[in-house]
Amino acid sequence: MLQISNLNAWYGASHVLQDVSIEVAEGEIVCLIGRNGAGKTTTLKSIMGLMDGTRGSALFKGKELLSQPAHVRFALGLAYVPEERRIVQGLSVRENLRLGLVASPEKKREVELIEGIAQIFPRLAERLDQEAVTMSGGEQQMLAIARAMIANPDLIMLDEPSEGIMPVLVDEMFELFRAMKAQGTTILLVEQNVELALDIADRAYVLDQGAVVYHATASELLADNDIKERYCSV
Repeated sequence: MLQISNLNAWYGASHVLQDVSIEVAEGEIVCLIGRNGAGKTTTLKSIMGLMDGTRGSALFKGKELLSQPAHVRFALGLAYVPEERRIVQGLSVRENLRLGLVASPEKKREVELIEGIAQIFPRLAERLDQEAVTMSGGEQQMLAIARAMIANPDLIMLDEPSEGIMPVLVDEMFELFRAMKAQGTTILLVEQNVELALDIADRAYVLDQGAVVYHATASELLADNDIKERYCSV
């Protein structure tokens, strides 16, 4: 579904991604792991079209992304949940969900889709008319994921979904990811909780200083303590 080849990106004069190549097959959960500053978030932003001056190739369902603006990538079926969540202050949970449909051809099914997403996220169903920013951090993270899911993307990219979340909600969230995969959603996941991420993933890529240094199945990487200690400790 997604084939990234020799992806390069810069922040000013800093060459932050160096020939990154990854693949994500339909129905997989693939993790990007590594220390802080390894280039994981920059990889997701580059795929989504949120970085200037990227070079290389990014094929999504056979179509080249790098020449397309972010909204076109979204319309093709690619969704992104940033680490910052970006819940809109002053809007209710329902209104935040509606934002996920603004550029979607599914917008005419808004009521039906909100009802459907509320069934997947029962915590949100109870709070549809509550101001979104008054919810807990974990509930806001669920809202950010629900807002990305509501337009039924083919692939969803998640950046540090467990960051700052209570353990009980983290467990609930990762069970949701399993269910999403079972329903056919493909996931590219950036996550600092390596053990938790690898427990649900099919494969993983390890990034270090902007380059892929290791690629293996999740089970192989779970068993490789040397790689985890060398590249994945914060």
